[in-house]
Amino acid sequence: MTATRAPAWVRDEVILACDLVRQNGWRWLLQTDPRVAELSSLLQHMPLHPAGVRGPKFRNINGVSRKTADIATNHPDYRGKRTHGGALDREVLQNFLDQPKEMAAAADAIRSGIRSGSFDATAVGWDDDEEVAEAVEGRLLARRHFARERNPRLREKKIRAHLSQHGSLACEACGFDFEATYGPHGARYIECHHILPLHASGQTTTRLDDLMLICANCHRMVHRGKPWLTPEELKRMIRTH
Repeated sequence: MTATRAPAWVRDEVILACDLVRQNGWRWLLQTDPRVAELSSLLQHMPLHPAGVRGPKFRNINGVSRKTADIATNHPDYRGKRTHGGALDREVLQNFLDQPKEMAAAADAIRSGIRSGSFDATAVGWDDDEEVAEAVEGRLLARRHFARERNPRLREKKIRAHLSQHGSLACEACGFDFEATYGPHGARYIECHHILPLHASGQTTTRLDDLMLICANCHRMVHRGKPWLTPEELKRMIRTH
């Protein structure tokens, strides 16, 4: 059975709509604007909503234009009557106002990933761990981030390089060493964290220097709040508590 109502907008989609409004001087765009049609097409190619939940009007030009109005009329400089935008619209708008360069770069990375087809289609229906906060930059960039962290070949190369240089596998944030604590059972056990910001990681080849060896507890703490902690923020948190 085909859905009759389009699913709610998710963060990745709102980021693209908000970036379009930003490019338009924080004014909304009409259905007749070719940029609205371009964004509509892009949203329809995003691997986030399964075909079964997409109604016949899924992310059409009317819906996209309306979303740009929801964002534009919630801008603090807007003086007219506001439309009924949702909390996510206001949150993403605030992200753009607080971090304009980073959010614009995130939008660029999302657009590039969609157009190139580099986002894995299994992102459809991807369920975040309840303990992992949604990334400010959206689900698609976060999913690519986690895929890089869990790449077994990269992890093994990073472990070998670290052991060659340091002789042990202590967490680079808190110093916990699984082998020192658990003996042979903990040998070579460590997780990888991709340290580049999501908006900056793009479609580049992951270098070993882009990865940080980290214990499971510290890795959880990095991804627990929003925005995610940087390595230096995590280390500072450990030092001061």
